[in-house]
Amino acid sequence: MTASRGGPTGHPGSMGQPLGKDANSGQSFRRLAAYLGPYRKQLAASVGLVLVASLLQVVGPWLQGVAIDDFIAERDATGLAKVAAVLTFVYLAAWLTSLVAGRIVAAVAQRAMARLRQDLFAKLQGLSLRFFDRARTGDLMSRVTNDVDAVDQLLSQNLLQIVTSAIQIVSLITIMTVLDWRMTLAALVPVPLVIFLVGRIAKVSRPAFGDYQAGIGRLNSVAQERLSGQRVVISLNRQREATEEFAEANEATKAKGIRAQTLTVMMMPIMFGLGNLSAVSVIGVGSWLAVSGDGNGVSIGLIASFVTFANRVGQPLGRIANTVTSVFAALAGAGRVFELLDEVPDVADEAGATDLPPVVGEVVFNNVDFAYVPGQAILSGVSFVAEPGQMIGLVGPTGAGKSTIINVLNRFYDIESGSVTIDGVDIRTVPQDSLRSQLGVVLQHTMLFTDTVRNNIRFGRLDATDAEVEAAAELANAHHFIQALPRGYDTVVSEGGNNLSLGQRQLLAIARTALANPRLLVLDEATSSVDTRTERDIQAALLKLMAGRTSFVIAHRLSTVRHADQILVLQDGQITERGSHDELLAQNGFYKNLYMSQFRGIAG
Repeated sequence: MTASRGGPTGHPGSMGQPLGKDANSGQSFRRLAAYLGPYRKQLAASVGLVLVASLLQVVGPWLQGVAIDDFIAERDATGLAKVAAVLTFVYLAAWLTSLVAGRIVAAVAQRAMARLRQDLFAKLQGLSLRFFDRARTGDLMSRVTNDVDAVDQLLSQNLLQIVTSAIQIVSLITIMTVLDWRMTLAALVPVPLVIFLVGRIAKVSRPAFGDYQAGIGRLNSVAQERLSGQRVVISLNRQREATEEFAEANEATKAKGIRAQTLTVMMMPIMFGLGNLSAVSVIGVGSWLAVSGDGNGVSIGLIASFVTFANRVGQPLGRIANTVTSVFAALAGAGRVFELLDEVPDVADEAGATDLPPVVGEVVFNNVDFAYVPGQAILSGVSFVAEPGQMIGLVGPTGAGKSTIINVLNRFYDIESGSVTIDGVDIRTVPQDSLRSQLGVVLQHTMLFTDTVRNNIRFGRLDATDAEVEAAAELANAHHFIQALPRGYDTVVSEGGNNLSLGQRQLLAIARTALANPRLLVLDEATSSVDTRTERDIQAALLKLMAGRTSFVIAHRLSTVRHADQILVLQDGQITERGSHDELLAQNGFYKNLYMSQFRGIAG
């Protein structure tokens, strides 16, 4: 969806505003940590198990040194067998504790992610239409899928790996220092250089991954828009242009990805170099200490242990470096997710708002002004009264403000000045769900879900019985064609309702609205996309649906509103004519010209 109306709201974190990626990484991490807060005990237990596993892992190399010095050198097979048994137990216990710790973290991560996904989807359901006017659907889907998946990877795998590696490094350095501080210094000689290099690479990589995640969002937007409009693309033979547009976005994303990934793949060679350099340093210093003087307490077994320790220090550092790519991607994705969670709805309920009482049906627009974009008025001084049970027709050229009146009545947007009341109650003083629960809308383009016909109708009222669903279908003149479907009411509607005709889809929409039993009814070009015969069937269903209800009907075909109690003619956001069909014809104005051009072939 492109931004056809409105623009960024300008509040911090607004969609489309550039993120301060470096500054937001720490904030994003803290907010992610808050999702883990309810599981502190489980996480503490997993850290404890990781600590046990790390201690067991460092005991292994020490036992190997003992075996070399005390048993292999002395040719003590019995003692060597005992050490081997203990070593086997140590490594098996380390593996089991690591496995249990991983299982705990995975469960905690999935619970936290389930809550994050739920919060994100609930936020999307609570945002106003003005947000969706300016947001691109593909980018939203990228945030809900790609960015959330990157966060999932961080919580379920990377964090455990980083914590485990950090504990292993501390444990290794501790036991190394206890055994011989000189050899420890030799093993850690390259570490300061590595830390400096990693820090420099991380500083550059972090914003690079933010750009990459945003690029993926833009790429998804291009793909989603072109694929959803594939019928138009094919009918106009624009496949090549669509492919070129995607290729351009794909190339830009590739360039950002190469830059981000190139910086981080440098980590692993640095870590391997650390391990090799540490091993060389340990062998050199250890050999010198062993052959000088009385050996200075350094034996061949101790040197062998320290060579293993040096390699072990490099391994957790390497694992940390290997996760850098995922961590940066996750923090960039988390920033985009929290940016969405921080969106402030343009339309919000007042504190202490009370439910709208059961509607009788009087609707009053009093001097209403409205603009999607500040300074570009769509409605100017619109005033009218709809009495209970009346049918109000809205006609006029495209862009005159007909649909905007409906948007304002549903409170999809808040007006700039004036008031809209229902039975004397200002709609801004009642909760939005209370208002919309008494409003029924049938649109020109019907949205059906990939579900059974029965459940598509039941979407109007989820607790409806099968009998009530079928009664609503009868009222909408849809029961007959539904029974003729392969599985009747249990026939599955394909994506977008493509296995049904336009007229059938519209009749299902009418049935869905009838089941909701609203007190106010809105019909937005409900028959403009069908042929004349189908239009008659739909109009018959609509007349039954409108009986006793205050109804607003937008129509380009004036036959739809010919029998309306009041017809409002809009031009440039103002009501220029009003009255019944006969009264408007007698005025010899815009309405008569429009009527004559449609039904008599006479130009206005």
